[in-house]
Amino acid sequence: MQVRVFYHDKCFDGACSASLFTRFHRECIARGAGYDYHGLVHRAGALFDESDFTGDENAIVDFKYSASPRITWWFDHHQSAFLTPRDHEHFLACQRDPACAARKFFDPHYISCTSFIAHIASTRFGFSLAPVADLIHWADIVDGARYESPEAAVEMAAPAMKLTLIIEATEDPAFIPRLIPLLTEMPLAEILEQTFVATLLPPLLERHRQALELIRSRAEERDGTIFFDITDHPLEGFNKFIPYYLYPHATYSIGLSKSSFRTKVAVGSNPWTKTDPAKMVNLALICERYGGGGHARVGAISFPPDQEAKARVAAAEIVAELRKTGI
Repeated sequence: MQVRVFYHDKCFDGACSASLFTRFHRECIARGAGYDYHGLVHRAGALFDESDFTGDENAIVDFKYSASPRITWWFDHHQSAFLTPRDHEHFLACQRDPACAARKFFDPHYISCTSFIAHIASTRFGFSLAPVADLIHWADIVDGARYESPEAAVEMAAPAMKLTLIIEATEDPAFIPRLIPLLTEMPLAEILEQTFVATLLPPLLERHRQALELIRSRAEERDGTIFFDITDHPLEGFNKFIPYYLYPHATYSIGLSKSSFRTKVAVGSNPWTKTDPAKMVNLALICERYGGGGHARVGAISFPPDQEAKARVAAAEIVAELRKTGI
């Protein structure tokens, strides 16, 4: 059996989810199966290419729902998991079919998709979590922004943070598929020592330092909301906690950036804010109005690379809306 695993690309939780799914599937479903990996990114337009679903089984983890009959497994924890109401209806119909419901799972209450897969695999299929407990722990910290401080998130002393930096910045399509199996086979610190990983880190740490200084020079904070525009310095990714490192008392951050395949409006909230959670705005709902999505505390909107002006208008509207809250 050949299994194709589709995962949220350039995302630590996406890579961990793909690795955990692989180990679970191999140990509990199909010993001897082969696995290959295909990254998915949020972009304007169609997110899936039906012709890619070529496995004997096809799994999507940590990414939006596909109603394709070729998808045999699905796990997601994002509030904005469904592209259309029709997709949501398709999933609900699936849940009324025991065979389908036994392989497609959704729960937006989980911090990371990795921890969600771990729960389902252990409680429904008898999968042992002990060998992967550290990976699940760090997936929750990284995806849930549960760092002890902005310094811990930005200065990146922990191996998981260094791996996150590499995963988010790599432009080599073969890197993450090569990395995924290792995530559930060896400690994260040991993975960093692998030659194909270790050689990437020094230049990325320097790029991270440059991104920090670029955002420092562009960011402005007013009425609890940070805004910065770095579209004239295309980046494939940057540390999303930099704004709160620079402005620790801010509540929200909106960043306008550009990469090779999209213009992105990143909308986030400060994980260390003292603001009453009951007063916080649901950022996923804001992003959904512009075709994006995410979680209540963090989201994003993707525009085609040539629609920078449209992205700038959306960013300005969101900044104005959040600054009106005064928190």
